Amino acid sequence: MVDSLQASLDGARVVVTGAGGGIGAALARAFAAAGARVVVNDLDARKAEAVAAECDGIPVPGDASRTVTDARDALGGTVDVYCANAGVGTGGTEAANEEAWAGAWDVNVMAHVRAAHVLLPDWLARGSGRFVSTVSAAGLLTMVGAAPYSVTKHAAYAFAEWLSLTYRHRGVRVHAICPQGVRTDMLTSAGTAGELVLAPNAIEPEDVAAALMAGMAEDRFLILPHPEVAEYYRARATEPDRWLNGMNRLQQKWEGMQA
Repeated sequence: MVDSLQASLDGARVVVTGAGGGIGAALARAFAAAGARVVVNDLDARKAEAVAAECDGIPVPGDASRTVTDARDALGGTVDVYCANAGVGTGGTEAANEEAWAGAWDVNVMAHVRAAHVLLPDWLARGSGRFVSTVSAAGLLTMVGAAPYSVTKHAAYAFAEWLSLTYRHRGVRVHAICPQGVRTDMLTSAGTAGELVLAPNAIEPEDVAAALMAGMAEDRFLILPHPEVAEYYRARATEPDRWLNGMNRLQQKWEGMQA
């Protein structure tokens, strides 16, 4: 299956959003190493250009929620793999302002919806295409201190799941990557909540890229770079009150760190 994946990626046209660093850059490098032609998207043009230069890719800077057409055009009008990786780690409670909620919704969810809307007609017509959604374990579980992030990541996971169940019989493959802590700028910006929940078991961005490649080779929808997340997800589903009590204890510990 690994050989089959390698063959399918050799010459494939791939778009990775939010690829100026972190997980996105690691994904761009992994696809390029497999022989793909990669569009590197990032809000920061210099970062996009630097990563593109590393992997002989094409920089397409700009807002990930609006640049899918430009990225597709840069590849000659066709995309084989689209990695909806760009995200914002918006913290706060229900009291976060409307702009924070709207920004998280736009980048973490609607960017995926807009990309799928543009790409699916071609994929369905030819009977193939891959949509990779970088969700986060927060989309399966939650994250203390970050209501907008948790809610929108749940929505991103739901959309990826819906895409898969709706179009898999028509050749569209969907992969949802759900890591916990990854050593990126987003982890650093998560502050004490990140230190408490994510940092202890944080992995490198390259580990996430390797997990995706292994999951794609096995044609798996759910990609868990931290395997223990499967057990947490099971506990959440089967014993929700016990799980919520445990998470509430974590919340109280975090509140103590804030004092």
